[in-house]
Amino acid sequence: MDKTIIAIDIGGTTAKIGLINNQGYIIEKWEVHSDISNNGENIIDNIWNSILEKLSDMEINQDELLGIGIGAPGFVDNQSGLVYEAVNLGWRMFPLKEKLREKTRLPIFVENDANLAALGENWLGAGENAENLIAVTLGTGVGSGVIANGEILNGFNGTAGEIGHVTVDPQGYLCNCGRNGCLDTIASATGIVRAVEAYIEEHPDARLAEWQRRKQVMEAKDVFDMAKKGDEASHRIIERALGLLGLALAHSASVINPSRILIGGGLSKAGDYLLAIVNDYLKKYALPRIVDTCEVKLAKLGNDAGIIGAAYIVLHKTGEFGQL
Repeated sequence: MDKTIIAIDIGGTTAKIGLINNQGYIIEKWEVHSDISNNGENIIDNIWNSILEKLSDMEINQDELLGIGIGAPGFVDNQSGLVYEAVNLGWRMFPLKEKLREKTRLPIFVENDANLAALGENWLGAGENAENLIAVTLGTGVGSGVIANGEILNGFNGTAGEIGHVTVDPQGYLCNCGRNGCLDTIASATGIVRAVEAYIEEHPDARLAEWQRRKQVMEAKDVFDMAKKGDEASHRIIERALGLLGLALAHSASVINPSRILIGGGLSKAGDYLLAIVNDYLKKYALPRIVDTCEVKLAKLGNDAGIIGAAYIVLHKTGEFGQL
């Protein structure tokens, strides 16, 4: 009989939770507010209490559960389940696996949230089970996961595949990691808005300045909309951000030679406009032999990628894929 997987994707605002079957079908999904007070000490209790309530409502017994897959932001040791640091949650050296294991007798598998999104997209999304793949999420920051030879790349201490922390402008803005000019500070929604604010300060009569005065709050989506309408300044700001993304992807592609690069997150809603710029710069900076066999695509799963990836690691680690 098929068993149900508990899949959890913890974010700085909410934790996404899903009950998923062996085929990756989402039976039920919901969200729980991430309580970051007291350095996030209540997050796991709130998640688990919510899960228990849902299992009771759906009359699912513990012996019907295969395991728990859980993703967290920041640097994660997927063997010990220790989160070295997750700034947005207030976690530092947080024993995620241990705390969750105290509450359940189920197998528990922990992974970085961007890695889970990459695994989810590769299993049931745009990756189509590629052996070598790079997945990038462009949102408030730049998240990324790398699959090499069919396995997620973790590295020695869980820090592999952090494309968002490739330095692309040594004289650039300070990043949350403590260094200057990381891709995260430029190719994210935050970075694009910051670049617009700097431009408006120097050009108070520009169309972007007028737009900001009307809207009061400028968002990255507005900048993309303006660029698509022909605003040259908006296009230049976006082209710089996505050009540096293309540069970082070219460096990464030179290491693993992927057949697919997937781009997701809120900024990916810009669609073909975004893909065209990234492709242009990937071709400019990467070896032709790499570009000729690498397809750049938009991710498909949206906010469900993380929980589907969480289900994937449970199936993978428990050896249950043979029963699909």
